[in-house]
Amino acid sequence: MKRRVQRSFLLSVLVASIALAGCAGSNSTGSNASGGATSGTQGSTSGGNSAAGDGGKILIATQSPLSGSQSAQGDSIKSGAEYALKLKQEEFKKMGFDLQLLPQDDQADPKIGVSNAEMLISNPDVLGVVGHLNTGVAIPSSVKYEEGNLVMVSPANTGVKLTEEGKKTVHRICARDDSQGPKAAMYAKNSLNVKQVFVMHDKTAYGQGLADQVKMQFEKDGVTVLGYEGITAGEKDYSAVITQIISKNPDLIFFGGMYPEGGIISKQARDKGYKGYFMGGDGFDNSDMIKIAGDAVDGIIFTSVAGDVTQTEEGKKWGEEYKKATNKPLEAFSVYGYDAMNVLLNGVEEAIKANGGKKPTREQVLEAVHKTKDFQGLFTKVTFDDKGDNTFADVFIYKYEKGKDRSVFVGKAE
Repeated sequence: MKRRVQRSFLLSVLVASIALAGCAGSNSTGSNASGGATSGTQGSTSGGNSAAGDGGKILIATQSPLSGSQSAQGDSIKSGAEYALKLKQEEFKKMGFDLQLLPQDDQADPKIGVSNAEMLISNPDVLGVVGHLNTGVAIPSSVKYEEGNLVMVSPANTGVKLTEEGKKTVHRICARDDSQGPKAAMYAKNSLNVKQVFVMHDKTAYGQGLADQVKMQFEKDGVTVLGYEGITAGEKDYSAVITQIISKNPDLIFFGGMYPEGGIISKQARDKGYKGYFMGGDGFDNSDMIKIAGDAVDGIIFTSVAGDVTQTEEGKKWGEEYKKATNKPLEAFSVYGYDAMNVLLNGVEEAIKANGGKKPTREQVLEAVHKTKDFQGLFTKVTFDDKGDNTFADVFIYKYEKGKDRSVFVGKAE
């Protein structure tokens, strides 16, 4: 598969400035600890121009958790998106525009996501959003984006409902739960030969949505579902439900949820003597899972809507450049944040051309993004259907192995 990679000479010019500025947002005037921007008119100062070009300022926002238990995954989205934007700043400058990032910390909280979205739509310089991580945050926030005609391109949201509500502003480059869930269940049955399973979820739109799809596929394929249980995210002791599960002796425990809880549950299950498989979805896709689960991480399997960019030499090179430029670890959603930003910026460029070189309206950007067809990102190709889903989206299998500092790519889920 061909990759769309920025020219090396531009990369070398920008690497030093990106590394000095950092990507965590701590030196950005556009964010604060409570999640929203301190001002709806400010963008990130890390690498941006101090004054707008002749064509004016263009702000692209990110929305993901930058604080709290899911911040590692949220920051990988923000950092990947920021890296892509910085590589395009000079190009936009030549067109007369001051392109800047406006990162927002939604804290994986729907209320904060909505509040941030309200601020973003009130700022006329904001022409698009890359985000979110959590479907439960994306859905209510997308109501506000729709009101403001502000296009959203998600690198990570898998909940089916997100693109089934008919909002014209919503787009995603990743697969949906009704693709990921069935493929996870089929892999467990066909490759792991499981006969009896216990399905858990964290009661969120993402976790329960994925678990529901997994459960339905298991039942369809004749795999016995011994139980279906929801837990409360954020707790530290799940021994009661784990004891209940172990008493049923399932071949596999599937957990629809995020890596902080997944790590705790797997560790506590192993401590109680559970010997079967432990499996989850893309919520497990972060190297912090290793820190949380400890030795219990060995053998954990998960599906992800994000593939492994390092499977090609070109991808490996990009990964090294990314780590050098951002001083951040390479995570699966780093490249999806990067690709989502490039899809959005391509739409902005097309809208500028269609508008005679002048700053486009949000409606013009939305139209251009929605028309995206056969756009080759670094990892994934993108064509949006009428709902805003990517027709080229895939699902992948990974596993954790003791002694490795990140998950191991197994292959594409068929």
